[in-house]
Amino acid sequence: MTHTRPTIESHPDIMEMRARHERAATTPRAQAIEALGVITGLYLAASPWIVGFNGFTTLAVTNLITGLAYAALMGGFGHAYERTHSMAWAAAALGVWTIIAPWVVAGNVDTTRTITNNVIVGVIALVLALAAASSASTRSDRGMRGASSGYGGRTSSSEGYDTRT
Repeated sequence: MTHTRPTIESHPDIMEMRARHERAATTPRAQAIEALGVITGLYLAASPWIVGFNGFTTLAVTNLITGLAYAALMGGFGHAYERTHSMAWAAAALGVWTIIAPWVVAGNVDTTRTITNNVIVGVIALVLALAAASSASTRSDRGMRGASSGYGGRTSSSEGYDTRT
């Protein structure tokens, strides 16, 4: 008699985690954060031309690249939430970068217009990214509160599962 060991993908903890992330990604809050994040990223990418500082090439290119990257990161949460929710920290770093960019990039680009634009957009981007990062931990904290040791009273539910990829 051959005994086939289940793979890690069929492990009850993995399946529960995937279901929890799917529930978190489909909430109105998560969808609103994602939509606002994409809009914020697209605005950041276009802001040099909207606000009128596209003559500062270094900051214009920085905002364009940062904005597109931010929109891509924030837009990916709804489609692959279980794999990308931790990437919200990268989006938060982009928000911080947006705030400090007028003082850091080459050239004399720290004008009132550029600073005001980047600080406001950077703070919004940072808040949205932190909200996206906290939504996963908030949902998992609520789901795990009051739970005993897992499935069937076992303290280690990885027994009997093949963890090789």
